[in-house]
Amino acid sequence: MTTRLDNLSKLSTIVADTGEIELIERFRPQDCTTNPSLLLKAVHMDAYRDLVDDAVDWGRDRAGTRDRDVEAVLDRLAVNFGSELLRLVPGYVSTEVDAALSFDTQGTIDKARQLIELYRERDVDPQRVLIKIAATWEGIQAARVLQREGINCNMTLIFSLAQAVACAEAGAFLVSPFVGRITDWYKAATGEDYAPDDDPGVQSVKRIYEYFKAYGHQTVVMAASFRTTGQVEALAGCDRLTISPQLLDELRASGGEVPRRLYPDMGGEVEALDVSEPNFRWLLNEDAMATEKLAEGIRRFHADTATLREHVRALL
Repeated sequence: MTTRLDNLSKLSTIVADTGEIELIERFRPQDCTTNPSLLLKAVHMDAYRDLVDDAVDWGRDRAGTRDRDVEAVLDRLAVNFGSELLRLVPGYVSTEVDAALSFDTQGTIDKARQLIELYRERDVDPQRVLIKIAATWEGIQAARVLQREGINCNMTLIFSLAQAVACAEAGAFLVSPFVGRITDWYKAATGEDYAPDDDPGVQSVKRIYEYFKAYGHQTVVMAASFRTTGQVEALAGCDRLTISPQLLDELRASGGEVPRRLYPDMGGEVEALDVSEPNFRWLLNEDAMATEKLAEGIRRFHADTATLREHVRALL
């Protein structure tokens, strides 16, 4: 039986939203992406004990103080998982910069360079690694510098067209608009449920996709944070779709056609958006949903990193 996942894969590149190696082996996606929440879950699993032990042994007494040793272990751990995942996928893996650096341009640049150097030490081609950065103004400026150095960036926590356009103008390799989290906000604000075509998260990705095609931006649009297969299928044809294992299972369990909804030539007359720093900050300020969800996302990733940091400290 040809499944809905098979048919969807003909229209969009499928990315697995997981850091669990056995799930990557099962679904065999093109790319994979991780974040602190996924790594935190993975380090408590016996299957990954060797990757964790290697990072702890490598980082112990490396940097001169316990705090700096912990940071070294965290970096090595992320690279260990990324390197292992790259054995299983033919494309890219995304490795995230600490959310605490979301408003620190130089700190983000320095951390990205460190991660790429660690991948080189593992004999991994840096061109297969995407550095994942929160799409704050400071993060976007870091991406501008990194892209010029040949370090490709995955701009995450995208909740507005202004963020996406600023990333594209900075030359970012990829943007990740968060479909489900956008819809969560609107459902909480209005009390309404939305059909897939009317879904605010789906509509946000469509606007970004249309704008990029209208202005010839080469930045990849990778829709993320799906809640339902209906949201996924409503964006069939988007450049990339990063999908949780649960939804991948649902798509693989049923047959049927998945019609294309987004087309490369669909960009029409779209008004240009001014994303100079003052206007970017103003547009974000005026968008309550984007402002709240961006801040919430940074806090959530930072909290998971803090928990992971304490776990590593105990291991040391």
